[in-house]
Amino acid sequence: MSEGFIPQDTPVDLTNCDQEPIHIPGRIQAFGALISVSADWIINHVSRNISAFIGADVQNMVGTPLVEYIDEDAIKLIRSRLPLLAGVDAVERLFAVKLTDADETFDVAVHLSGRSIIIELERHTQNKRADYTSYVRPMIERIGKAETSEDLCEDAARQLRHLIGFDRVMVYQFSDDGSGEVIAESRRAGMDSFKGLHYPATDIPKQARKLYTRNLLRIIADVSDDGIEIVPTLSPEGEPLDLSLSGTRAVSPIHLEYLKNMGIEASLSISILRRGELWGLFACHHETPKTLSYDVRSAAELFGQLFAFVLEQKQSDEARLDAAGAQLLHDRLMSQLAEDSSIVENFSLIVEAIEDVIPYDGAIGWVEGEFQSLGHTPTKEEFTGLVKFLNTTAASRVYHTKNLSDVYPPARDFAHKAAGMLALPVSRAPRDYVVLFRREVVNSVTWAGNPQKAVTHGPNGARLTPRKSFEAWKEVVRNTSAPWTEAEVRAANSLRLTLLEVILRMADATVQERMKAQERQELLIAELNHRVRNILNLIKGLVNQSQAEARSVSEFTQVIGGRIHALARAHDQITDKKWQPTSVRELIETEAEAYLGLKASRVRIEGEDVFVSPQAFGTLSLVIHELMTNSAKYGALCDTNGSLRIALSLKSDGGLVIDWKEIGGPPITSQPTRTGFGTTIIERSIPYELGGKASLRYEMSGVEARFVVPEDYVSLPNGRQVSHKKSPLPEQQAQNKAGLSGCVMVLEDNIIIAMDAEQMLKQMGASDVALAADVSEALDQLEKSDITFALLDVNLGDETSEPVAEKLVEKNIPFVFATGYGDAISMLERFPNASVVKKPYNSITVERAIGKVV
Repeated sequence: MSEGFIPQDTPVDLTNCDQEPIHIPGRIQAFGALISVSADWIINHVSRNISAFIGADVQNMVGTPLVEYIDEDAIKLIRSRLPLLAGVDAVERLFAVKLTDADETFDVAVHLSGRSIIIELERHTQNKRADYTSYVRPMIERIGKAETSEDLCEDAARQLRHLIGFDRVMVYQFSDDGSGEVIAESRRAGMDSFKGLHYPATDIPKQARKLYTRNLLRIIADVSDDGIEIVPTLSPEGEPLDLSLSGTRAVSPIHLEYLKNMGIEASLSISILRRGELWGLFACHHETPKTLSYDVRSAAELFGQLFAFVLEQKQSDEARLDAAGAQLLHDRLMSQLAEDSSIVENFSLIVEAIEDVIPYDGAIGWVEGEFQSLGHTPTKEEFTGLVKFLNTTAASRVYHTKNLSDVYPPARDFAHKAAGMLALPVSRAPRDYVVLFRREVVNSVTWAGNPQKAVTHGPNGARLTPRKSFEAWKEVVRNTSAPWTEAEVRAANSLRLTLLEVILRMADATVQERMKAQERQELLIAELNHRVRNILNLIKGLVNQSQAEARSVSEFTQVIGGRIHALARAHDQITDKKWQPTSVRELIETEAEAYLGLKASRVRIEGEDVFVSPQAFGTLSLVIHELMTNSAKYGALCDTNGSLRIALSLKSDGGLVIDWKEIGGPPITSQPTRTGFGTTIIERSIPYELGGKASLRYEMSGVEARFVVPEDYVSLPNGRQVSHKKSPLPEQQAQNKAGLSGCVMVLEDNIIIAMDAEQMLKQMGASDVALAADVSEALDQLEKSDITFALLDVNLGDETSEPVAEKLVEKNIPFVFATGYGDAISMLERFPNASVVKKPYNSITVERAIGKVV
């Protein structure tokens, strides 16, 4: 490229360009003009478009003072921007500059090219909309709410497409080998999707990727435009002019042919840089020629730069989450393995925990020559050879490869089950390892053509020719696994330190094991002594209270024996369940069979079985025993006619309700005058010990009681927790009931409101949403797309949506008007079948309006 023609510090005077020119070559696009000035000379002519405003033959401009064609004030304005060029790749822009006495204004870009100054001119487009740069802030705020970097890229593609109006916007990410993948996409309804397609590195060569780091935005307004040659072709030094930073510069005919083969007539690319490195591109396609005004391009470039910052922040957040996950894994393993003897003994526990952070297909533990394996791995004999190779790697860090056979050729024999490896050394001498393996991926990488067919003979000679077919081509990669990501390797290094700490703690545990065993034995004796004392105290209390209410020795023996046996039965049931929650139904049935004998058939238990904790089970056992014995002695079960109904149910908060009702026994004519110990157990045990409720009523038909056990003690069979369904929120109900489907259209001149409506309608069932900013776009959408419903903004600045409403009526498509004014009333007189929502609207009001017309 050109090195320039004057010293860098030579002053440049744009007002006295009257000496013989130096001629520099190049190609520029027809939608703009280019002037290159070196020292006091005009370097080259401008494009054919610029001649319209200067009123002269562009060829005659060579050697003519610039001040004869551009006002001196405009030249001074341009010159004032030269000191602001902060670096070699800096570009200064001016908008709506008046260059001549004519009323027409131009957008101007100024930058340095070697020792030359490049001035680019475009006619300024006066757009009826607001400053497009002002859209960038809310666009960035919206994409910043994405939960993942994948969602962020999808949102960014959608936002950018709404800004520039291209048919397709893709987020294209480069990999380490230079190939790329379309990871996100927003496209016009009806277009084929490119998402997931891969492209070989030869599609965007290294020199092109280097240019993308300098010039962040490139546009091709018309693929079929021939461009304008810069005259003359070479400088006196024999070098071309460097137009790397030029926005009006044309591109290689090879790339133009490439786009034509895709059916693309206009394209735009915006670089995505991360810390100065090219991470990817926004690649934009349009099926017809499309020129973007300078202010739109500037806003799009600003969006791309800010998106890169948001992307870096989101990926940093994800890296922190990965680190937090590794820390959680550390804490989990440390808490679970602290008391165990070795990694091998806990190998399954360790590798199952690792899988939550690092996916794998197989794992091997090799500690002190002892072998453990899980999943798809080499055999012990194959791994023994691999250990010798691992011993040659660094002992202080993780070793990983996605193609083990490249570094260890014998691995080809087991590549089908262990193609990639990640090894965690967990000791220095002897060398012990935990090794993760990934199976061979007979890799289905979807390419947009065969990457091996990069150079062929075509219309432009023996050089890169765009592939004529964009059908997916499968590249099969053998002996290779899915790669280990940077986050996974970081997690593995953290895990290695965790395992080292586990080994140290296990060594300490071994030294202290006898002392701890002695302490556990003493603690067990103390706990057993405590429990025996509690049981003895309970028996003592039962004896004392039963003795006080018994009228004879035989009655005392019977009462105290029944109560002690009830406790014993409850204890047996809890022990059988290993002190897990136990069935209330089983408790009642066991007590009935033990005390009632044949009368147990007259006890009916209703409702779903419920389980209670051991603490509540012991309390319930005494209450049920007292009720059952009272019923058998004095109540419904004391004769041959009565029966007992016990209903189990759950409250809304998860508590257990037990309803006890005696039916058909001797009528109760008066309330008991004395409260015995049994009644005290019934009325006070559950409230006092469990914090629940108890009520006892003596009805003429029999005893009735209700008990409530709090939800903390209650569970369902098989350990299921009590769950409570919540009624959906009004907004959720609206979204569930909305009857939209297919492609719907939104006519709205404010992009932010339009995108809100798009998201809302998709949540209501629309499969696709077509956005239109004015009447002409809306009518075009109605012709191109199969619209099933429309949301129309009534007032569109200098026009209304009435023509679109007429077309919708003609096509029998339902629609709703949206307005912030009272101007929808007159529209309803003309379209009585429509409905109206007032701005600002939400999903509830929109759903209601849709329900009236759909």
